[in-house]
Amino acid sequence: MPSTPTATGGSGEESRLLLGVARRSPLWLGAMILAQLGSALTALLVPYVLARTVDDVLGGHPPGAALARLAAILAADLALGVLGLLAGAFAIARATAWLRRRLVDHLMALGITGPRTRAPGDLTSRLITDAQQTAATGPVLVGQLISVATAVGAVVALWLIDWRLVVAFGAGLPLAWLAVRALVTEFSSLFVRYSQVLGEIAGRLGNALAGARTIRACGTVETEARRVLDPLPEMSRLGYAMWRAQARTTVQLGLVVPLIRIAVLATAGFGVAAGRISPGQFVAVGTYAGIALSLLDSAERLIHLARARAGAYRVAEVLGEIPPPRGAGRLPSGPGMLVLRGVTVRGALDELDLDLPAGLSLALVGGSGAGKTTLASVAGGLIRPDSGQVLLDGTPLTSIAPDELSPAVTYAFAEPCLLGETVAEAIAFGHPGATRTQIEHAAMIAHADAFIRRLPRGYRTPLAQAPLSGGEAQRLGLARAVIGEARLIILDDATSSLDTATEAQISAALTDRLAGRSRLIVTHRAATAAQADLVAWLEQGKLRALAPHVRLWQDPAYRAAFGAPSGEAAERADD
Repeated sequence: MPSTPTATGGSGEESRLLLGVARRSPLWLGAMILAQLGSALTALLVPYVLARTVDDVLGGHPPGAALARLAAILAADLALGVLGLLAGAFAIARATAWLRRRLVDHLMALGITGPRTRAPGDLTSRLITDAQQTAATGPVLVGQLISVATAVGAVVALWLIDWRLVVAFGAGLPLAWLAVRALVTEFSSLFVRYSQVLGEIAGRLGNALAGARTIRACGTVETEARRVLDPLPEMSRLGYAMWRAQARTTVQLGLVVPLIRIAVLATAGFGVAAGRISPGQFVAVGTYAGIALSLLDSAERLIHLARARAGAYRVAEVLGEIPPPRGAGRLPSGPGMLVLRGVTVRGALDELDLDLPAGLSLALVGGSGAGKTTLASVAGGLIRPDSGQVLLDGTPLTSIAPDELSPAVTYAFAEPCLLGETVAEAIAFGHPGATRTQIEHAAMIAHADAFIRRLPRGYRTPLAQAPLSGGEAQRLGLARAVIGEARLIILDDATSSLDTATEAQISAALTDRLAGRSRLIVTHRAATAAQADLVAWLEQGKLRALAPHVRLWQDPAYRAAFGAPSGEAAERADD
């Protein structure tokens, strides 16, 4: 029995994810490292050259050469800084694209069998915000390391000028570092929770937008708005907590950092008075002290790293969900014979056996909760059964590679998701090589050609500008299902929004023009079932009967499954 997908995200997974993201753009990251290293070197040279310039001027030497050196170093520092920013931006962009593609691919691999505990809005938040924050790990980490190296270089420069300066600098450093470390630890924990609440609000909002018509019809707009925003106080509390943590650290550093700077400058002043330090070196000490103190100013980068780790945790949660195993075998040619043996899906199907002979149409009927849609999903490989086998032309679906199965089995749904830029692209979606003739032929089978030609630009009309009714959208979904050469076509209540006359026309077209292709049809209408070669009557996940509609119509319970009065005349079997 296949194992249920589970999440295995944890600190190990998020750490590996962060490292993997950091390695996504080695060239741009390498360019950023070189640029920032060069910028760090020029930043350390500026105080030295400035000191030489001051001493030369005070010593009566011409300042021209010294000023030229200073200008050249400042220009190099500016150019290297711009190059580092550009390289970092490209590195983040490439890593973000890679991570989002990986996340989307994983979600597609999970399919509809994956855990349903996350709303689309929450997944969107992880895909957009968390992925981008995670992708910034490499550049932020590089910047942090080079910032630390630059600060250490400044401390070394202070030591070379006078070791007493380093003693003065180090006296207050532990207190400042403890404040920064406490901020990063607290902020990281708060931001993880903040992201979770934000995802929860996004998920609720997505659900509300999807059900906007129902909410409006029920007059519960205000109630739903309160439900969506119910987590907002918690989000506000967490936001204020993060601000308070930052403010507390800012105050602490605001007290400690000036004291460190004053101590260093005072020590340098005594050095000038004692003749150990030149006036130019005194100017350099002030600059080097500022560079060394940037070690504490790097708290912002540490916060970015905390956000990246929080984002990585949420992305790793999804990537840690184990998708069902994928087949790798080929699907041999065949007429489209479908066989189900002992198929069980917990809570929906129970030890079900069913045969769909090649080239025939089989209607799935039954009351609500009978298992019709689940069976349709199992039949085409959208859902793997907990036990049992589904075979297409003698080959288990679980052993077939997805790119082999997709052209062989197509679906049309009650609420089709139309993808593509234009109406023609929506019909040809999944069949990029489809010709205009094939697209129009599929539209004619689905009785969609007439209304498509009435659109402003016909088949070239952008979907966003095509005012489609529910029935018209269903007909485009039907056209998409029949455009290829699939040997098995599954219609999951795909004509439920059509009027009786149009549905009858489409049923006749499917019968006439798709002869020889197997069709599995989920329906709630007796007229549709009557058009099928066979009817599988489901009840509570079991097959109650398999026979032509005309024979089953004799049973009052079967008629009741369509909402027909139990005493209705059997001669209406062909309605």
